[in-house]
This record gives sequence, structure tokens and C-alpha cells, in this order.
Amino acid sequence: MPRVLVAGASGYAGALAARLIDRHPDFELAAITSRSDVGKRLSDVYRHHRVALVMEELDLERHGDVEAAIVAYPHGAAAPLVAELLERGVRVVDLSADFRLRDAATYERWYVSHPHPDLLERAVYGLTELNREAIAGADLVACPGCFPTAVILALAPLAEAGLLADVVIDAKTGVSGAGRGLSEDTQFVAVDENVKPYRVGAHRHMPEIDQELAALGAPLTVAFTAHLVPLDQGELVSCYVTPTRPVGQEELELWFAERYSGERFIDLVDRPPGVRDVRETNICAIHAHADERTGKLFVFAALDNLWKGTASQAIADLNLMFGFEEGAGIS
Repeated sequence: MPRVLVAGASGYAGALAARLIDRHPDFELAAITSRSDVGKRLSDVYRHHRVALVMEELDLERHGDVEAAIVAYPHGAAAPLVAELLERGVRVVDLSADFRLRDAATYERWYVSHPHPDLLERAVYGLTELNREAIAGADLVACPGCFPTAVILALAPLAEAGLLADVVIDAKTGVSGAGRGLSEDTQFVAVDENVKPYRVGAHRHMPEIDQELAALGAPLTVAFTAHLVPLDQGELVSCYVTPTRPVGQEELELWFAERYSGERFIDLVDRPPGVRDVRETNICAIHAHADERTGKLFVFAALDNLWKGTASQAIADLNLMFGFEEGAGIS
């Protein structure tokens, strides 16, 4: 069994990744580390995960003798650890944004100075439905952001068909998307019975969405606004598309059916999905509607931001990297 290190297991995504590896039929959870909860069992911090390992302070002399690692560090802090792991021959799935953007200048505009821009070309973007073969041959995979995962899956069939002239995206997410640390905006009293936009015009997932749509043949600057809703986890994106030519419902459904035929983790549904439909699964549910009145195309996608949006997608990446069945441990 390949042994896996989960570095940064005290955060929401890292904790779930550790749980999924711990129960995986083909991987062994070798160690979990934390920078804030050293000495605690993961099950003491997150009782519902029921992983008995104790979180330790990272020491690559002890923890680096593994075949794979999931790095769940903050942006900017992940890259140095990723570089050290790669030098040791460890295959890495990184959950931060450090290797999602291919251009260092773009990354530094939205995040911080990049510690290892030399590794950007080495990284493969870890959206399995788009990059399955490249992921299988990679030693560094950048796990996509949760919003880009939903948006790109919602729009990929139209981008590839040359049908995207303009896109406006209304996105909604539960508070776990903001991470474990509480801010004024994510406290219970601010979120309960409330819905509000955040990071208007400045959300860090926008350049990632632009980058991946351009790679699919649609070089756009999307209009994107995220909203915080009173849920712990779950994500819904509503995409309003101006098509390059008129498209009817039958043709629209055909594009999606052909693109996602055989994709086990894409559910094409006959009505707009809700986040409860996909909670704690690796599934993205998608509904596409051709609006006769406006001529627009409406595409809705729902996923669990901690699962398909992060941790279970990382497990799917690892499965491909080691030649295992893509859905092993997450189905």
C-alpha cells in the first residue's frame, strides 16, 4: 500500500482528506501533521471523522518517507513544503492555490510572492474530468478551487463548443469555504438568517476560472460574485451565458450529454440542483436551461465544497496518480 502523509490535517479540508485516506482500500495513512493542534488526535478535534492518529509537528526526516502527500497548507506556505517533498521523490496533491495558476505574475497579483515559480510548469491542474491522462502521469497536482471546479464543469461543454460570448456567475457557498478560522463575516451572528456577497470584484478564484476557460477555447473575463449563505458546507453556482449563436434546449442538452457521457461523478439533472442533493459526495450535479425569452443559457451546478470541491477530488487525483480506480475510497 502506498503510504500517504496529510500535512495540515487540522483544517476542514485536510481533516476530511485524512479521514478519506484512513478508510481508503488502497492507501495507508502514514502520518498527519498540524501547525496548531500538535499532540491532539484528529478524532478529538473533529469527532465525526473518527481518525485515531495523533497530529504531529511536521518533520520530514520522520514524515518524508512516504510515497504520496496531500498538502493542506495556506497559500504561500504550501509551495516550500511541496518543493521539499518533490525532492524526496514524493508525489504531491496540493490543496492550496500555489500551483493552480500557470503564470507567476498572475499568482502574485492575487496572492503573495511565489516561493517556487520554477515548479509551475510541472504542476497539472487536478480536475479529473478535464485532465485525467495528465494527472495519471504527474508527480505534482494542483487541486482546483471549489468555485472553479463547479464553474468549469458547468461551462466546459459550451466553452469547448465555442458557444461562450459572455458569462455572469452568481455563486453561493457555506461558511466552511472560508476555512476553520473565524472572521467577523463568518461568525454565527453574521451568517445566520443572512445572505451577503463578499470579495466583490476581488475574489481570488476569478483568474483561475478565466485561465481554465481560456484553455478550453473561451478566452473570457468572467463576471463572478460569491455569496456567503447560512450553511456549513455546500456550493451552488448559477451561470448566465450569452451564447455566440442561438441555442435551443435540445441542442444544449446534447452538448452536455456528449461531453459527460461515462463521467460517473457528473449528474446531469432535469431541474436545478440543490446543495443537499450532493452533500458528502464527489458528485457535481448540473442542469442546463435554454431560456427562450432572453436567448440566454442558464447553467446551474451544485457540489459539496469540502468533498468534490476539495478533499474527495484530491483523493480522485491520487487514485489516478497511482493507477487505482478513480472512485476508490470516495464512491
